[in-house]
Amino acid sequence: MGRLGGFVSIIRPVNSVMMGVAILVGVVIAAGLSPSVPAASLALAFVAGFALTGSAMVINDYFDREIDAVNEPTRPIPRGDVRPGEAVAYSLLLSAVGLAASYPTGLPTLGIAAFSWAVMMAYSAWGKRTGFPGNLMVSTCIALPFVYGGAVAGNVSVSLLFSALAFLSNTGREVTKGIVDIEGDKTRGVKTIAVSHGAERAAYLASAFYLVAVAASSIPILLGLVSIWYVPFVAVTDLGLVHGAVSLLRDHSRESSRRVKNQVLYWMLFGLLAFAAGSLL
Repeated sequence: MGRLGGFVSIIRPVNSVMMGVAILVGVVIAAGLSPSVPAASLALAFVAGFALTGSAMVINDYFDREIDAVNEPTRPIPRGDVRPGEAVAYSLLLSAVGLAASYPTGLPTLGIAAFSWAVMMAYSAWGKRTGFPGNLMVSTCIALPFVYGGAVAGNVSVSLLFSALAFLSNTGREVTKGIVDIEGDKTRGVKTIAVSHGAERAAYLASAFYLVAVAASSIPILLGLVSIWYVPFVAVTDLGLVHGAVSLLRDHSRESSRRVKNQVLYWMLFGLLAFAAGSLL
């Protein structure tokens, strides 16, 4: 992978871009293509989401370096592409960039960014070991970009429903990830659902979250919050989440769970497209 590749991959570019885009979608949900939201504010909002997510990814890999040596030995720190001390410095730099980008758009956005940063750091330092409460901490941070986008546009309330949908689907993904990481988590005393109650119960819980998210995805249509263009995109997301739930219930092995975990990330991306299309068109 190499040093440069290690520093690029450790921030999980897909995840970081998705969080930046999620903030922009939150703006669109709250305000449409309103000229009252300057392009500079949109750019700063994207940078804040990208940088803070990248910071969280890096510091999480720092604290997980021993677990990853078992579960994910090809990640940058176990491979030696990024040294532990460098990871800490890199995370702090990204944190500073993200928080600085949040300041010009107002105190509400800075407050949301600071809260999200604190939750992400707490999760990496000790929250992950709590298992399911840690899963909820991660999902809170996944849901907050929509609220952040609403704050940029000056209308947070409209974004809350979409935040809830992101929270539900990501919680299912976090529980699924616990099945994938069960061996490494056992060695570090991480009390995930899979470690504490077994892979089968974790699969049932993850599937339940996926299916509740699917059921709740119809609410924006019923409330008239989106256009018809929301439907084809959210249908892809819903079909993907249903498929993931069925796959887990049939086979909750490590490889099957890894496949579902990876696929759900892309179904969530389609969910972002659904929110944007339903609001813009």
